Amino acid sequence: MFTVIRADQIEFDTREQMSRIFAEGFTQWLGFFSNDKQTIARAFAHMFVLNQFYVAVTDDRKVAGMAACTDGTASSVKLNPKELRKHLGLYKGTLAGLFLKKEFEATLADPSPVKCSIDFVGTAPEFRGKGAAMVILRHIIENTPYEQFLIEEVADTNIPAMKLYQKLGFQEYKRKPVPLKRAEKIGISGFLSVKYVKGTSNLK
Repeated sequence: MFTVIRADQIEFDTREQMSRIFAEGFTQWLGFFSNDKQTIARAFAHMFVLNQFYVAVTDDRKVAGMAACTDGTASSVKLNPKELRKHLGLYKGTLAGLFLKKEFEATLADPSPVKCSIDFVGTAPEFRGKGAAMVILRHIIENTPYEQFLIEEVADTNIPAMKLYQKLGFQEYKRKPVPLKRAEKIGISGFLSVKYVKGTSNLK
């Protein structure tokens, strides 16, 4: 049903569709800047470093899902403050460039040639439950040179994502609690980190 390919190797521009997937998954976290998914999509469409992303594409050129895979030293996104200000306004766009840069462009604390970071895993609403994210993650595990695959900061309320990762053989290795006041505000008590290690986990 899907073809998995690196985003920079596709014959059409995937940014618009990727930005809509991003907005669906992240607008709830970006409410300070805008609660409108279309605004968030437009503001962040520029940021994707396409050679770091894999996408699941249908025969009719629909991007069903995406995930970034980096070596832990390079970032999968690059925020442009000018673009953020253009779509979010001078004040909020400037703040977005300052505060989100550290979070979005973070690299692994202890990178190594055998380790990679998987980020920005998302599925288009119309393709949820149809295996798009699973085929992308399988493709990354089977077709990249890494031995360890890390996914940082999965919300403990994101049950569908956790079920998917567990099905693929990912195991929790770290948990970061959210301060009580913030937890009450966002409805999440903690973030989990999971990893898949070739040779100790099994693709199912």
